[in-house]
Amino acid sequence: MTTSADASIMGRLRSWARSIKRDVHALYLSARDPRVPWYAKAVALAVAAYALSPIDLIPDFVPVIGYLDDLILVPLGILLAVRLIPADVLAEHRATATDARLAPSRGAAAVIIAIWIGLALVAIGAGLRYLETK
Repeated sequence: MTTSADASIMGRLRSWARSIKRDVHALYLSARDPRVPWYAKAVALAVAAYALSPIDLIPDFVPVIGYLDDLILVPLGILLAVRLIPADVLAEHRATATDARLAPSRGAAAVIIAIWIGLALVAIGAGLRYLETK
């Protein structure tokens, strides 16, 4: 049985998740805006790339710690980037991000797959070199 307190907490969590998603998209848009200083662009792009990437600093399958990077690093990165971006520019991009419907990007998926294949080839090559020396 779900109580009204549980429903309220779930509603707040959903709202927070939507605002994180909106802010990540707004940071991506801000990173491409010429009115934003270069250092703010760098932070915004890094935060957006990390938040949208399936590759985590600490993999999610690691108990407890695996999700801490998503729960701590991404919001802290968003907070830092938001402080560096001019308020009027960020407000404009937040409005755009709120109205936008993000579709999955095939190009981004291709880049991530290429990175994983490249890393696998490097690991295989290193393993073969190691075995040749034995």
